[in-house]
Amino acid sequence: MITIAHFSDLHYADDTLAEVDHCFGHAVDQAVGNGAEVAIITGDTTDHALPAHSPAFAALARQIRRLADHCPVLMLQGTYSHEPPGMLRLFSLLGGRHPVHVADRIEQVALLDDGTWLASTGWRFDTIPSGVQLLCSCVPTLNKATLAATVGAGEAACAMGEQLTLLLGGLAPAHDAARALGIPTVGLSHGTVHGCTTEHGVPMAGLDHEFTTGALFCARASGFLLGHIHQHQYWCIGGQMIAYPGSIGRLHYGEQGEKGFLLWHVDADGAGNVFIPTPARRTHELTFDGPPDLAVLADFAHQHDLPGAWVRVRWCVPEETAHQVDRDAIAATLAGAAGIKLEGRVLPVSRSRAAGIARAADLRAQLLAWAAATSTDAAPLAACLDALEQHSPEAIAEQLLTPELGDGAALTAGIQNASWNGTADAPASATA
Repeated sequence: MITIAHFSDLHYADDTLAEVDHCFGHAVDQAVGNGAEVAIITGDTTDHALPAHSPAFAALARQIRRLADHCPVLMLQGTYSHEPPGMLRLFSLLGGRHPVHVADRIEQVALLDDGTWLASTGWRFDTIPSGVQLLCSCVPTLNKATLAATVGAGEAACAMGEQLTLLLGGLAPAHDAARALGIPTVGLSHGTVHGCTTEHGVPMAGLDHEFTTGALFCARASGFLLGHIHQHQYWCIGGQMIAYPGSIGRLHYGEQGEKGFLLWHVDADGAGNVFIPTPARRTHELTFDGPPDLAVLADFAHQHDLPGAWVRVRWCVPEETAHQVDRDAIAATLAGAAGIKLEGRVLPVSRSRAAGIARAADLRAQLLAWAAATSTDAAPLAACLDALEQHSPEAIAEQLLTPELGDGAALTAGIQNASWNGTADAPASATA
């Protein structure tokens, strides 16, 4: 039996450094303390291309060197947008007490009894080498563009799964041969299993996912170590196990479950693992249908341990009430949190267009067209229009201020009715 520390989706970058280095450093300590004999990282070690002088690259190199000083390390190529091809090869030059092997092609890699790695020249070994204590079958991220150029873009999604199923089936005889020799076997890959669940609780169902559990089990490896999905999950059949460790830290709001890594115990006949959590940041999310309620936020702050927590407040308000949101008051109420993110959505006022209004012959016709489009009573508005056409602004103002003079009462009633919205709550003058 061999003990493997399985990490994935570290996503090192300068803006994620505080979270991921804290969590990965803790994970390395736990792996060393639990006597891991091999360390495997199944992709997305970095979040994007990193310059060699960046703080994130230096911090990652220090942690990989710590692992290499304890045990042999294998790093699998992840998503190209996160790990540009060739970047991981720099880590094989760190020079620890044990070697670092980078698997960026389809290959089998054997960990020999002397602690060194031996890679197959082709996609698998023709015969199992002597002195092997662990056989790893590596299927890194594959370039779908190359496949699309061969079979066509419309067929690439299904063809990728079909080709990987054939590949995994072709690895089975090598795993069977190793099992007959008492050698533990594992498969390594970075991709999506049909039916797995994301860190936000969304099932991944579709034709463009790389793997099915059936295809992975058909490889007949004792364990299959996966990366790419940030939620820890696993599948078992007989003594075989497939598992994602999930991401090492919590990088987004709304992520479910704990973060950590897996400590595998693998022998020739089967595998099992233990999930070891990391001290990932705590996140909370509050959503309001309207302006955030400060009383609710104050109650939340009283009931939760805010120091060290990250809080996101979201709201959705109409345009006319957007001014009621006091961002400074919200921040002051949650002042104890390690981080506060305020996300407001403003719904614009919808203004309907009156069909044919531009073709109306005069202002009265335009008014009637607008009233018809907006289901508004046109009579009081027409009365106001008549007053504007027949009287000067001074006369209208005087009549409104002294409605007992002349036709001021009728004019006042017309203006009051003009503001009526046409509901059952109409003012008395509107029904006169």
